[in-house]
Amino acid sequence: MSAVGRLWLPASGCGPACLPAAGEVPAVSPPRRLARLLAVLGMLAAGAGLAVLLPVLPAAARAAAVRGWARWTLRAFGVRLVARGRPPRRRALLVANHASWLDVLALLAVAPARMVAKREVRSWPLVGLLAAAAGTVLVDRSRPRDLPATVARVTADLRAGRPVAVFPEGTTWCGAADAAGCRPGRGFRPALFQAAIDAGTPVVPLRIGYRCAATGAPTTAAAFVGDDDLLRSVRRVLAARDLEVRVTVSAALHPDPGADRRLLARAAESVVHLAAVTPPATRRRGLDLAA
Repeated sequence: MSAVGRLWLPASGCGPACLPAAGEVPAVSPPRRLARLLAVLGMLAAGAGLAVLLPVLPAAARAAAVRGWARWTLRAFGVRLVARGRPPRRRALLVANHASWLDVLALLAVAPARMVAKREVRSWPLVGLLAAAAGTVLVDRSRPRDLPATVARVTADLRAGRPVAVFPEGTTWCGAADAAGCRPGRGFRPALFQAAIDAGTPVVPLRIGYRCAATGAPTTAAAFVGDDDLLRSVRRVLAARDLEVRVTVSAALHPDPGADRRLLARAAESVVHLAAVTPPATRRRGLDLAA
């Protein structure tokens, strides 16, 4: 890889110490884990069937189908969904922090959108098929020269009235409040914010966080960071008891024509991280959904 490519690739400071130690997270019994695994496999199979239908469904039915599939897949994993705030009803660029592969399901369960994802997702079993059917914009992070074409495609999608979702940190990190050294050094990358400016589309920041529902304490059980591999991460989620994902939808940002995408990215990033520390009672009133 070229020096330019290495500089462009996002990186976090997370490592094994960011993940829960053995026995730290309350676990369900082995039979319960097996039942969850079978349920997840069933939902992935249903997703393969859904992938065939999505291209021919009307937009509203497509969004409802994706939302339902994502919610039931979270339930199959044993993850409880809590959503706060009002999801956008019109086209918008949705931007969120990124800790886990579960973030995609959580976001789709609240606000179905066309995702921007790394190219490797296309090769994941069944998930890649569903991603392709849903029109996911796949990005080769080793080829920064392709970025303008990606921005142009997202702009076109937004102008066509399609909501688009992106994780502008470009990589996962544990998200722990006291882990400042883990946070990707350059924060939200501004490139795709240009698409919202060019399309005249609002930017909607979302905060995704994971907690132990029994205690209310944050947990990194769902984090997918460092040298962790996907199989080990999936096994950790299947074993976790009372895992909860919270999605907080913040008020939309409306950039003016010709706005500075870097300032827009910094504003969205500030809103996302403010949502992590603002008590729920002081947030804007909206949807509170448990699934």
